[in-house]
Amino acid sequence: MPASPYAIDVQDLGIRYNLHLTRRTTIKGSLAEWVGRRQRDDHFFWALRHITFRIAHGESIGILGPNGAGKSTLLLALAGILAPDEGSIRVTGRVSSLLTLGAGFEMEISGRENIALIGAFMGIRHRVIRDLTASIIEFADIGPFIDAPVRTYSSGMRARLGFSIATAIAPDILLLDEVLGTGDEEFRARSQQRIRDLVTRARAIVLVTHDLNSVSEYCNRALLMEKGQVLHEGPPEETVEFYRDRVRKRKARLAEEEAARAAAGLPAPVTLDGFRAPGRPG
Repeated sequence: MPASPYAIDVQDLGIRYNLHLTRRTTIKGSLAEWVGRRQRDDHFFWALRHITFRIAHGESIGILGPNGAGKSTLLLALAGILAPDEGSIRVTGRVSSLLTLGAGFEMEISGRENIALIGAFMGIRHRVIRDLTASIIEFADIGPFIDAPVRTYSSGMRARLGFSIATAIAPDILLLDEVLGTGDEEFRARSQQRIRDLVTRARAIVLVTHDLNSVSEYCNRALLMEKGQVLHEGPPEETVEFYRDRVRKRKARLAEEEAARAAAGLPAPVTLDGFRAPGRPG
């Protein structure tokens, strides 16, 4: 019986980034900069603010939202990579994260050697990871490349090996960030089946994805995030439809604004890269 009824308990979470990080190396310069800015909120960007939710043992939750909503930042916080600036995160159980498949490999050593290395980082005993190595290699299905340096792998091969390692032992909590479309069709089917197996074994799953069908298939609850906050929480189908409706309305509004600008002979808005949209006035 778990000590807590919740695998993850997030209360009023806030995480901010410093917008004015510099390469100062002197203590004097860094201290002066800190003293001058410590009270100025305009130097910080809140990637997450006032986030509160709980995930019970056995639940699978999907995180939806547009780019920049704070989804990946939330996963980094749940994985313990980012510390809260406000609020708290309580995680009960062993966590395995697939945040960027293939990240964390030592590129100059072989895939086989990376299995042992990453297993150690995950806290898996050497004997256990040694016994699992054959099944990890079989699932990754990268053939003789397993004994070649990882720098010779394609991104897809690294992703397959990363997925195989991270899911070799069923964790209490599995964090997934856009990983279900990895590899060719045959590998995607096998990876999706492995995720289904983890879900049915009552492990908590947190899935960040733009694939709305995956949320409906794998999750029993979903959150919609925008601008670092939870906008909607509910059953997957309801949350997906709420999200689609917001996207439709946003597209319609942008089309109306563009038509009004064109009718008035105004230039297209400048995009984030500093260029006007092609084929527009101005």
